[in-house]
Amino acid sequence: MSASKSITSSKYLIPLIIIMLLMFFWNLSRNINDVLIPHLKRACQLTDFQSSLVQSAFFGAYFIVALPAGWYIQKKGYRTGIITGLIIAALGAFLFFPAAETRIYSFFLVALFIMAAGFAILEVTASPYITKLGHPDGASSRLSLSAAIGSVGATIAPFLAAKLLLHEVDVEQTTIDAFSSAELQTFLSGEADLVKAPYLILGGILALIAIVVLFVNLPEIKDSEEGDSSEKKPLKDILKFRHTLYGVGAEFFYVGAEVGIVSFIIRYAKWLNIPDLTEQNSAIFITIFMALVLIGRLVGVYILNVFKPAKVLAFCSIGAFVMVAIAMISNGYFSLACLASVGLFTSIVYPIIFSLSMKDLGGYTKTGSSVFLLGIVGGAIVPPLMGYISDRYNIRISFIIPLICYVYLLFFAIKGHKVNSKGMPENISS
Repeated sequence: MSASKSITSSKYLIPLIIIMLLMFFWNLSRNINDVLIPHLKRACQLTDFQSSLVQSAFFGAYFIVALPAGWYIQKKGYRTGIITGLIIAALGAFLFFPAAETRIYSFFLVALFIMAAGFAILEVTASPYITKLGHPDGASSRLSLSAAIGSVGATIAPFLAAKLLLHEVDVEQTTIDAFSSAELQTFLSGEADLVKAPYLILGGILALIAIVVLFVNLPEIKDSEEGDSSEKKPLKDILKFRHTLYGVGAEFFYVGAEVGIVSFIIRYAKWLNIPDLTEQNSAIFITIFMALVLIGRLVGVYILNVFKPAKVLAFCSIGAFVMVAIAMISNGYFSLACLASVGLFTSIVYPIIFSLSMKDLGGYTKTGSSVFLLGIVGGAIVPPLMGYISDRYNIRISFIIPLICYVYLLFFAIKGHKVNSKGMPENISS
């Protein structure tokens, strides 16, 4: 491959490193939530439903901010978008300190929402910016490398967070119930204080990167005007593409199931009452889940070149369903291993449902991709639903929700992805 078609040229190397660094940190931050849930559950004395609102705050911000972020970046440019996202995310991270001081759960949720809003701006900015940092032929390679680096952040996050936020030896609820009022307040304040240092450090790193971006000559690359006629397409016309709407549903259930499973792995391990398995050690199953996602994405490059995407999606949906079902009827480490293995089956689901949802959209592709992003709200809705069922019945029964999610993905793989030209706009060319 010639130098012009390499992953990127030397002039774009520093910007590319900065963007990849950002992808590492926002993936790391997002997957700290899976450990933050059981931690805040204890620190703020919450139910499973209440603790799951951590994910609602985080993914709800993505849902609300994603489209406005796209418009903001179109007006202000990539560089301004990156700096804005970093400042907002850093502010959210810094707010964890006063939240811990007050130990008010809603304060934690506000801090998470603000931090996630910043990350949403960064995420909307990063992918298109990466495609422009070098020769077009190297765009897919740059995106793949960036996604891999982001996955590394997601993989180490649960392990790191468990060491920082969870105890080596679990403090049993019976012990907490036996505390006097003063002892209880001291214990709970100490629990809340554990989040201060990690989030202050994270906020400091994000603020430092913002300063670097401010002074580094980050190239401002303008979007080409060609092919932008899709922006003029009426948003309501996307409703005529039935397979795209089914695709939004697939994104909803895919994100919801994955976030729901990893949110409650530690809680499920606690419920299983496995001897000598602490909450801190249980987090290793989230790390395994994320590591399998990374491996699956790397292997998926080959798989998707050999097999039809819809068939791969059907196989992955069935595999994930079976693993969750087995986890629900088994016990011990085997049950947790089954849940962790779901990461391998769902690792390449996103690119499949995205490509199938965008098929034959022509000039509506940009509009369709914006609407598709709304499906991420599944991460905000499914975990609380699981938490409600857990509180009402038990944590094991709550995993029926991911089963329903994978049934929908199977439907999309078999029928929902098929393009139905009837009722579609007459001219969909770009």
